[in-house]
Amino acid sequence: MIDGFEQMWAALAPVGRSASSGGYFRQPFGSAERECHAWFLEQCAARGLRVEQDGNANTVGWWDGSDPSLPRVLTGSHLDSVLDGGAYDGPLGVVSAFAAIDLLRERCVVPSRTVGVAAFAEEEGSRFSIACLGSQLAAGALDPERARALTDRDGVRLEDAMLAAGLEPELGPSPLLRDVGCYLELHVEQGRDLVHREVPVGLASAIWPHGRYRFDFTGEANHAGATAMADRHDPMLTYAMTALAANKQARLLTDGGSDTGRATFGRIEVSPNATNAVPDRVTGWLDARCESDATLAQLVAAVEKQGQERATRDGTALTVTAESVAPAVHFDATLTARLAALGGGRPVIPTAAGHDAGVLATAGIPSAMLFVRNPTGVSHSPAEHAGIDDCLTGVEVLADALAELAR
Repeated sequence: MIDGFEQMWAALAPVGRSASSGGYFRQPFGSAERECHAWFLEQCAARGLRVEQDGNANTVGWWDGSDPSLPRVLTGSHLDSVLDGGAYDGPLGVVSAFAAIDLLRERCVVPSRTVGVAAFAEEEGSRFSIACLGSQLAAGALDPERARALTDRDGVRLEDAMLAAGLEPELGPSPLLRDVGCYLELHVEQGRDLVHREVPVGLASAIWPHGRYRFDFTGEANHAGATAMADRHDPMLTYAMTALAANKQARLLTDGGSDTGRATFGRIEVSPNATNAVPDRVTGWLDARCESDATLAQLVAAVEKQGQERATRDGTALTVTAESVAPAVHFDATLTARLAALGGGRPVIPTAAGHDAGVLATAGIPSAMLFVRNPTGVSHSPAEHAGIDDCLTGVEVLADALAELAR
């Protein structure tokens, strides 16, 4: 199992990696992500897994159980990355799933329930702006018509990108999730909770509610040199103040000394984007997350209010559009407690990061998550990491859990 895990990891490591930053660019339906998908199919074939793919580009390799009438067990994660992302977010769950099956076979385990390894499409939302796009479509949580209208930064439509990658799009609820009795996703921890607890593996209790909001600031384009400061209607100033307001409002949300809010403007677009021109439009995307749905709404409303007040002073305008909002997700308490008890008990912790497991849980599929310790706590960055010993511990815990669930 150890050699198999390391060989799989070594095979994936170079795919889509930037020579300059060391980060990963595995955007959906691009060459690097398709190479990862080809690797996935090779791993399924090497294990004799039966492969199925839906019209949303989600793929599952099935290890058939002895009783096909029983509800199936699904595990896995995703293979795409954020722009300049880390190696572990997503792929660790997929590699660990294959390694767990190898370990179960070494133990001569014959599952009663069919076990599947899933690779969900466009989990990060790095190309088409909606996180967990593949699992949302599969679970019926996203309107296919809305998905068909999505375009990337270059104006390429989702279905056209899929066609260009050799896929046959048929967006909508997926037969892959039919008869799935539970889903278990292993993921690198995106934080330092397990570091502080000094344990290699934990489980998730819940996912904070989170959303992505587009802030469109409009003003008047003009000459950077010929236009007096008092005569400007500069949307960049309105954006800058709003970004500062988001930071302040999130920091004000505290409970017992711990912060309970996150607000990040991580992407902007400027028009005409010229050094010597006052812009006429700035678009910024706010990622906001909070401990509760009510607090999230409060945070976004406060940021928008301050942005509108600044727009009035700047002679600009602001329009806010919610592109995607996911409510709080509480994982199946019975399933989580059952898995946490394996091996003498493991900590159960919340997370502020979204996952396919949250989508499936919301759709009514009992779901749980395993986290593997991240020594730096850094994620969505080339510095993302997990030690090999902790990864192997994660594989063993996942194998034990799958053996328990597939009985």
